Amino acid sequence: MADGSNTTATGAPRTGPAPRAGQPPRSFGEPWLTAVAGAFTLAQLVLIGPGFGLGWDETVYVSQVSGHTPAAFFSAPRARGVPLLVAPVTSWSDSTALLRVYLAVLSGLALYFALRVWRAHVMPPVLALAGALFASLWVTVFYGPQAMPNYWVAVGALACVGCFLRARANARDRAAWWGLFAGTALMAWMRPMDAGYVVLPLLALSTRRPRLLVVLVAGLLAGAGEWVIEAYASYGGPAQRLLDASRIQGGLGWHLAVVDQLRSLGGRTLCRPCTGSLPSPVVTLWWFALPLLAAFGAVAAVRARRALPVLLPGACAVTAAVPYLFLIGYAAPRFLLPAYALLALPVAHGLVHLVTAPARGRTRTLAVSLVVAGLAGHLAVQYVVLERTVRTSAADRADWSRTAVALHTLGVRSPCLLSGYEAVPIAFYTGCGSAQTAGHDASATAAELTRAAHRTPFAVLTPPGGRPPAFARGWPMKRVGVLRAYVPPAVRQGQ
Repeated sequence: MADGSNTTATGAPRTGPAPRAGQPPRSFGEPWLTAVAGAFTLAQLVLIGPGFGLGWDETVYVSQVSGHTPAAFFSAPRARGVPLLVAPVTSWSDSTALLRVYLAVLSGLALYFALRVWRAHVMPPVLALAGALFASLWVTVFYGPQAMPNYWVAVGALACVGCFLRARANARDRAAWWGLFAGTALMAWMRPMDAGYVVLPLLALSTRRPRLLVVLVAGLLAGAGEWVIEAYASYGGPAQRLLDASRIQGGLGWHLAVVDQLRSLGGRTLCRPCTGSLPSPVVTLWWFALPLLAAFGAVAAVRARRALPVLLPGACAVTAAVPYLFLIGYAAPRFLLPAYALLALPVAHGLVHLVTAPARGRTRTLAVSLVVAGLAGHLAVQYVVLERTVRTSAADRADWSRTAVALHTLGVRSPCLLSGYEAVPIAFYTGCGSAQTAGHDASATAAELTRAAHRTPFAVLTPPGGRPPAFARGWPMKRVGVLRAYVPPAVRQGQ
């Protein structure tokens, strides 16, 4: 348009620049993206805090590359992306505060670059709003500074789809081709199966564009290569590893987990088994509004004849969410982070269309007021849930730390070994290895643990009222916090 307006002839907000499709605008909008990424990093440091201890899964990932704690058992569903991500810090330092700051800054930078690749197709206000919507979710802020894979799959998906659109529009955009490869590899590096689901629509659109197809497949192979090699080396091959992963996750198949995901929105970081009442409708309202606003944004984009930059992330969000809504028998809010990141774009487009579409004065004022009030209420709810989740999670971590101190007083110090109830995270806090004879982390037999008890400081943990395994029933029992520790007499005598 000659006057430089940001709307089309129909009045709908333009989702891409007028000149030269596939070419990014110069620097217009950079402050918006910088502000979103900076606010996201600051929110993590202030609301989560550098002193927030490591969670159960985090201790497994961090222990793989820790210079201070033995590696925990690495089960079939996991991938090595997170250990490699945190290795620059954890390989030489055991400071949780340093790790949190490192991940908070890195996650903010990753969000900035993942949004930046969309400048060629999405106007800065829409793009900044999309970033802010995703970054302000309690689950995004909570997991941004944690050593967990789901946030990184989300930013990888955002970058991958954006670079796909750029490469499709301009085959000479070398940065887009490398970004497509890197975004796909990052997802597969973190969670290979998630990456496969995210790129399904991209693969479908690449059937007549061999170069796009080759880059996508190369990215998947580059990211998942280590997982495949490890499958052959330690799990009996990829097929067996997938079977083991399915068994650990309760058997992949038809499971209606939509209600389970709703239950988790109140701050339950893992809903397994997922029982109990649903959170207040105030807490879950945004979840029901999300697909409606995304659909509205998609309709507005189709009418503005700029459909693909809105419809494609929406399609990838659907394929990313399907396994966690319909194929798994439990829920965790972090599972849907990739879907939330991708849906933020059509939702932001729909919201901007609401406040910029041609309308009379009172109608426009009402629309703007409703959007502002809705976003303010949404933000308030997100941070109430975040505060509650941080408080309860910090209490669990503090219990593990106190148990570790109590075990030290009993003579269980590094090098040492723990087994039993919550042995995996408590072992990390104690500086011990962990081994289980049953369950998802089974890695030893009772006979092996009995022999280990004669060679190294060892303890078996049980909950209140629990019974130790047969080989430890003759050992003295001591209370360590709320748990019970069964310690061989030789350990208690300092031998």
